[in-house]
Amino acid sequence: MNTAQFISKSVNKSIEKASFTWKTPSNIALVKYWGKSNPQIPKNASISFTLNNCHTITTIDFEQKEKSKNVDFDLFFEGKQKDAFKPKIAEFFKRIQEYCPYIFEYKMTINSENSFPHSSGIASSASGLSAIAMCLMSLESELNPDLSEKEINKKASFLARLGSGSASRSIEGPLVVWGNHPEIEGSSDLFGVKFPYKVHSVFENYQDAILLVDKGEKQVSSTVGHNLMHNHPYAESRFIQANDNLAKISEILQNGDIEAFINLVESEALTLHAMMLTSSPYFILMKPNTLEIINNIWKYRNENDSNICFTLDAGANVHVLYPENEKEKVNQFIENQLSKYCQKNQYICDSVGFGAKKM
Repeated sequence: MNTAQFISKSVNKSIEKASFTWKTPSNIALVKYWGKSNPQIPKNASISFTLNNCHTITTIDFEQKEKSKNVDFDLFFEGKQKDAFKPKIAEFFKRIQEYCPYIFEYKMTINSENSFPHSSGIASSASGLSAIAMCLMSLESELNPDLSEKEINKKASFLARLGSGSASRSIEGPLVVWGNHPEIEGSSDLFGVKFPYKVHSVFENYQDAILLVDKGEKQVSSTVGHNLMHNHPYAESRFIQANDNLAKISEILQNGDIEAFINLVESEALTLHAMMLTSSPYFILMKPNTLEIINNIWKYRNENDSNICFTLDAGANVHVLYPENEKEKVNQFIENQLSKYCQKNQYICDSVGFGAKKM
């Protein structure tokens, strides 16, 4: 794998102080990845909808200092110093030091805030790490003005991946593939790429309502869950299935077969959780209300000839997916029937988005 392309070119330019702010979205995988090898290489390819309203806004203030052996940074989350997050970010900086050597020359103050609950299974690490990556690339593009937007986005996805695999899919949108796949032109294990084919109109501006069944932190982190795939009895079959499903959904997204889309997306969600149920040690991230919502979605779909469906990430919360032409009816159904299964009746109305935005 050619990682040398991401090593920063030497520059003579010096910047004493700089500040950059980025808003980067979460994403929801349609075909899931679960299982990886070091350094953050997926065992199968995945594809996700980039979201719009679920995002992280991060500002990094850079102040030049004498070069040191350690990366110097302070981290504030929603206005408060967040030392609990520092080890993950410190490990991220350690992984990217070869590609961003300039980070040793700056004191960084990172201020971050989410539009949704962190660590609850809405891919907060995806939006958080991609935001940091975009801020770093803003500094790098100042140090090396010859970088093109394409090069910036590609390296940002590469860097973000080293912090959180799914973060590689949060730089661009509305559909991003991460993982080398023979049927996706330009795809790579090292970074995410925009889905390269024309998408059928039925999937344009697709809606995603996130039902907050449990806003607390997951009992089992995604990192631990991924590691449990190493000796999983069904791991190899799963990796083959996921890559087959990516080929299938590529066709579906192009031909507009929404019934096939529903079947594949729901199957992928349940398969992800089946892998958790059959890990050793096994664990369950779904809650009773997760199942209540799923059964109500199936009932509504059958009774109303609807194209509503669900997917799940690695958590209890439910993503309700539906085409834009059903927005009014489905939102009413969520408010009247599904919100009672949410913590404090809370849910987030979202839709597909187009990736990171500089603020």
